[in-house]
Amino acid sequence: MNNKLFKTSLIGSMPRGNEILKARRMLKANMISLSDYEQMVYDKTKEVVKLQEDLDIDVITSGEIERDNYVSFISEKLGGVTQMSMAEMLDYVDDKREFENILTTLDVPATSIKNAICTGKLEYKGDIVSEELKLLKSLTDKPVKITMPGPYLVTRSMWLANVSSKYYDSKEALGEDVIDIYKKEIKNLQEIGVDVIQFDEPVLTEIVFTEGKPRTFMCASLSTRKDPTEELKFATHLIKSVMDSVDRDKSICSLHVCRGNWSKNESILLTGPYTPLLDLFADINADLLALEFSTPRAGELKALLADERINNKVILGLGVLNPRLDDKEDTDGIYKRAKEALTFIDKDKLWLNPDCGFATFSNRPVNEYDHIREKLQSMIDARNKLRKEYE
Repeated sequence: MNNKLFKTSLIGSMPRGNEILKARRMLKANMISLSDYEQMVYDKTKEVVKLQEDLDIDVITSGEIERDNYVSFISEKLGGVTQMSMAEMLDYVDDKREFENILTTLDVPATSIKNAICTGKLEYKGDIVSEELKLLKSLTDKPVKITMPGPYLVTRSMWLANVSSKYYDSKEALGEDVIDIYKKEIKNLQEIGVDVIQFDEPVLTEIVFTEGKPRTFMCASLSTRKDPTEELKFATHLIKSVMDSVDRDKSICSLHVCRGNWSKNESILLTGPYTPLLDLFADINADLLALEFSTPRAGELKALLADERINNKVILGLGVLNPRLDDKEDTDGIYKRAKEALTFIDKDKLWLNPDCGFATFSNRPVNEYDHIREKLQSMIDARNKLRKEYE
C-alpha cells in the first residue's frame, strides 16, 4: 500500500447486469457450459475493474459479480449449506405469523431473495472468495480489497433452528465452525496476496435498533435473538476471533457496518448512531472501520470519533455516497464532511468510500452504472481537493 492520504475504495457489490443474471439461470439449467459462464464473469469483472481504474480509485474491488447476494453465495462454496428462498423458510419456522409479518414489511419479493441455511455439518472446500481474489489480481496492479460476509452475519443468517439443530447443538456451536473455516480462508487469501480484507456485518445495527420493534428484513437474519448485550458479546467473539487470525504485516483488516441497503425507500431502513456499537468497535481489533455516514440516519460523526478508544486508533472509512440515490453527491459537500471528520482524527486516519454496495442483491441493484460513475467521480474530486490541501 502506498502512503497517499485519503484513500478511496468501493464497499463491494456492483450491478451484475441482465446478461450475467440470465447466464446464472442458464448455468443452473445446464443450458450453457461452466467455461462460457466463467468467461462472462471475467468480462464483467474486467469492466468493473476498468471503471475503478479510469476513475483513479485507490483500492480496487471485484464488484462481487458472481455472487447471488452479499451472504447467500456461501451456499455455493461450503458443504452443509443449502440456499433457500424466504418463502421456503416459512415451512421451518415455529412462529409463522411473526415470520409472515416480517415478509409483509419487505420492499422485496420473498420468493426472489435467497438465504444460506445450515443443513449439515459445515465443510470448507478450499474457496469462499479466494478464486474471486485471484481473478481480481489478474486484472489490476493496484492495491486490492476482498470482501467477505462477516462471521456473525454468516452464523446468524445460517441458523434455522428446526433444521440446523440436527447438526449443531446451538447457534454458538455453529459459530465456532464458522470461525475455523474463516481462519483457513484468510490463510489462503494472504498467501495469494491481498491488501485489505473486509468483513461485512450490517446485521449489527439490527441488534441495537430493532429491540422492541417489528423485525426488519435486515440481512435475512431471522434466527432467534438474545438480549442485545448478549448478542453483541457473541458477535464480538466471532468477529475478533476471525480478525485476530489476519497477519497485519500482509493485510489491513476492515469491518463494514451499515443500516440496510436493499431499498430506495429510506423510511423503512434502520436509524440510529453508532454509540451502542462502540464497545464492539473497540474490542474487535480492526484496522479500519468502513461506515455508513452520508445519511442522517447514521447519526453524528462525534458520536463515534469522540470516543478515545476509536479516535486515531483505527482508520475511518467515511461513507460519503448514498448508493440508493440516483443523484450524484456535491463534491464540496463530501469535502466538508471529510473536513468535519478531520477535526477529530489525523489526516492519515481517513479514507473515503460509499455507504454500502450498489447491488446488495444480484437481481435487485439499487443503482445503475451511469449514476454510479458520476457519484464516484464526486468522491474522487473531493479526495483530490483534500490531497491538494494536505499533501
